[in-house]
Amino acid sequence: MMSRGHICHNCGVHGMSIFCEFRSVPVHSVLLMPTWEVAMNYPRGDIVLGFCKTCGFISNVAFNPDMQEYSSRYEETQGFSPTFNTFHQNLASRLINRYNLHGKDIIEIGCGKGEFLTILCETGKNRGVGFDPSYISDRNRSEAKDRITFIKDFYSEKYANYQGDFVCCKMTLEHIQKTSDFLSTVRRSIGNRPNTIVFFQVPSVTRILRELAFWDIYYEHCSYFSIGSLARLFRKCGLDIIDLTKDYDDQYLMIEARPGDGKSGFLLKQENDLEELTQDVVYFSKNYQNKLDAWKRNLQEITQNGRRAIIWGSGSKGVAFLTTLNIQNEIEFVVDINPYKHGMYMAGTGQKIVSPDFLQKYKPNVVIVMNPIYLEEVRQELNRMGLTIELITV
Repeated sequence: MMSRGHICHNCGVHGMSIFCEFRSVPVHSVLLMPTWEVAMNYPRGDIVLGFCKTCGFISNVAFNPDMQEYSSRYEETQGFSPTFNTFHQNLASRLINRYNLHGKDIIEIGCGKGEFLTILCETGKNRGVGFDPSYISDRNRSEAKDRITFIKDFYSEKYANYQGDFVCCKMTLEHIQKTSDFLSTVRRSIGNRPNTIVFFQVPSVTRILRELAFWDIYYEHCSYFSIGSLARLFRKCGLDIIDLTKDYDDQYLMIEARPGDGKSGFLLKQENDLEELTQDVVYFSKNYQNKLDAWKRNLQEITQNGRRAIIWGSGSKGVAFLTTLNIQNEIEFVVDINPYKHGMYMAGTGQKIVSPDFLQKYKPNVVIVMNPIYLEEVRQELNRMGLTIELITV
């Protein structure tokens, strides 16, 4: 691994070790692309992953935040999946019960379409404030909507006057380049309110490295965390850790904390992962190309045998899978259950996004499911349509 003079935005140390590069990838993967031409000509950037041997943080050192667009075109929701909705509801119920979130003030940073914040406010009769430039008010029909204020902007110091009993930030920190600066802003906004609970959720880089999951590396995600590097960031920024957990088939890391000095209490055993994480980085660096080659051979074999394959899942995993493998003609369509994506196109490779019902006409031989946790959900949908198709998961 090469070491260059890049700064770690978690701990401030200079000298990130470069261990993986993906060149010329779309800088967005869930923006709605209305035409093939727009999808094919969308701006591209490079992914150059650097590893901090001091704190374990991994980041794209080639990331340019000026190339990002978060607007109503940003279609990130997973809320059309029964599997995901069950997870969301269970998570909300657990947090409400654990922290007695009834009649409280909730803040969500990076709330997307407001689904999780709405569940928290519905279930616990709470009041909420959500920050996200991609929020679309017409899609929220909850009875709790009148108790929630949505601000279509990025959270920053100027919103420090908004105080909450519970501050959550799900699947957002990985989109932020200067992670320590951002979390310090959150900590300052809480001030001397020791009973405030802070909850963050991010993807687990440990799983990505061990599974050689190149489809989980994309431009929007400039920051990657292990459970230890996330904990070290929180402690550095003056937050005392209550709990560290994994969920959603170990795809998500979750951290619960409260304001303090970052030094209180005992270190949780999960935090001591730096040596193991270093080994995972080396393993990924040496083996991810083999994974790419294996998938290329697999898809080539499908095509040569006169079989048709289709991708299920047009989100970031699907875009990363197709662009990293440079797949265009080998796969013509991508299925998604989100109706707002139907008729749109995949960034960088141009496949048209279709509804599941399209398969009744197209009749592919193979469906590649971009997230194994949805395998049973996909199988049930195919059974509903009376289709017998080989299912493969990444």
